[in-house]
Amino acid sequence: MKIDAEVRTGQIADHDLYLDLLKRCLTGYLYPDSSNQEVHPDRSMRLSRRIILTALIKRGYKIFRTKPFNPEARALGQDWPSIGYSMAGLRRLDNLQFCVASVLSENVPGDLLEAGVWRGGSCIFMRAILKLHNITDRTVWVADSFQGLPAPTLEADKDYDLSGFSQLAVSQAEVEDAFRRFDLLDSQVRFLKGWFRDSLPSAPVSRLAVLRMDGDLYESTMDILNALYHKVSTGGYIIVDDYHLLPPCKQAVSDFRSRTGITDPIQEIDGTGVFWKKSD
Repeated sequence: MKIDAEVRTGQIADHDLYLDLLKRCLTGYLYPDSSNQEVHPDRSMRLSRRIILTALIKRGYKIFRTKPFNPEARALGQDWPSIGYSMAGLRRLDNLQFCVASVLSENVPGDLLEAGVWRGGSCIFMRAILKLHNITDRTVWVADSFQGLPAPTLEADKDYDLSGFSQLAVSQAEVEDAFRRFDLLDSQVRFLKGWFRDSLPSAPVSRLAVLRMDGDLYESTMDILNALYHKVSTGGYIIVDDYHLLPPCKQAVSDFRSRTGITDPIQEIDGTGVFWKKSD
């Protein structure tokens, strides 16, 4: 197989160096200023401050609150990088690399999909891995509303309304531009735009080898699982980004696994994300 040949020639070492650098770039780890947080107008501000900030933003300014860079927090994905393309942190990208490399080396059939992509960092990383190994018969699916999170409609999500976080609303055009910057936007990258309940059930995805979920809420996470879990091949991986951070997400995973009789052991990644390998 291609990967085995690369190991024998030593080429895999060069690949690892590239992927390590790419992870540090995608997470903003290379840029200490990426810890500075952009300030957005919100209802908690005094009206006068909100008006001034809104006026400055309309004129093209961005206002940042300075914050010391914490390499451990960035490695664990515990902050939001103002410079960078992924909030997953280094350890969760390490896990994503492991899962993708595993399905390639074991010939597990299917595409790679992330649902909930923010600026597209994890999807860019998956496309890079495929390109490194000259894989031309798999697609990276980029699924997102590209307008942030929906307002909660279920009781389980009522205390986790993230719909007002404009930082989470990244357009499809912005994500496409990010792919272009890494020279990775091509026919093997396909976008699924819309709320998961609308876009995923009818998505033209036949089989998946890796399903990475970053739905945050109970409803979004359940929508992903209901629409796509049965398409994950035996031997494929399911990754849950915010399992320990957001209780509604964890509850949705627990309820789905219980309802469908999934007993594959959940494995820890970094104290926030988890994953499991599908056995049947």
